[in-house]
Amino acid sequence: MSAHTTQTELKLIGKLILEGEMHCESGLHVGAGKGSLEIGGADNPVVKDAQGRPYVPGSSLRGRIRSLLEQATGMAVPSELVYISKRKGQEVRIHQSDRPDDEICILFGRSPGRMEKAGGGDEAGAQATPARLSVFDAPLIAGSITPQMRENLDDELTEVKSENAIDRITSQANPRTLERVPAGARFKIRMVLDLLCAEDAVLPALLIQGLRLLEDDALGGGGSRGNGRVSFDNLKLTWRSRDYYATGADEREVASGADLAGLRSKVAEVSGELVAA
Repeated sequence: MSAHTTQTELKLIGKLILEGEMHCESGLHVGAGKGSLEIGGADNPVVKDAQGRPYVPGSSLRGRIRSLLEQATGMAVPSELVYISKRKGQEVRIHQSDRPDDEICILFGRSPGRMEKAGGGDEAGAQATPARLSVFDAPLIAGSITPQMRENLDDELTEVKSENAIDRITSQANPRTLERVPAGARFKIRMVLDLLCAEDAVLPALLIQGLRLLEDDALGGGGSRGNGRVSFDNLKLTWRSRDYYATGADEREVASGADLAGLRSKVAEVSGELVAA
């Protein structure tokens, strides 16, 4: 746990800007939530922008990082899970506590108000804390879909993966199709981490831990069936202090062209220095 207490005062010290690329090591399916009506269309299409290009919503990336960190830090326990959706078949439970030193809630924020606990009963949250981490939608880098790749795609930018669910009694196959962004595609990522007090010096390392966990897990749907393996590279980390916004002071480049291992080393060197400046 962190050194945050109920007496910790919050005032912007600065912002860490993380930019870089997310590589698809296998096909990626982040679903749009509705099927295609076209003949031969996929049952489960990927989410696309207004120009018809696949992208990764910031909410999907942020939510997966949070889920993995909750599991890794032992926070995904029934006593501290609350419902944010109880729609049948689409239940969503997340970790939330009122402990001032709860790093997950510090990084991702917490909202006050009554929420239903997964273990039963209601919880009236008293502590409202701002989210330190913002994760933006990740657009597809169009050039990453090469002409050679396009020759073998089912659509201009995506492929269709066919799967079968097998009935264990009759052995009858139930075919389904899944639209995916192909392996080799790359997305441009951008995240902003606000540091609001000296105790927030632990948060950059926590974010990198979440990204490293994601590299050995999966993003999007069908992860247990081979989809959604991603990696992060060509990362740039920039520090913009409060004076950058107030007086036009220079920003500071913390790391450039790094992978997550290199980024973690740089963050370990400078986190304490940044919040003390």
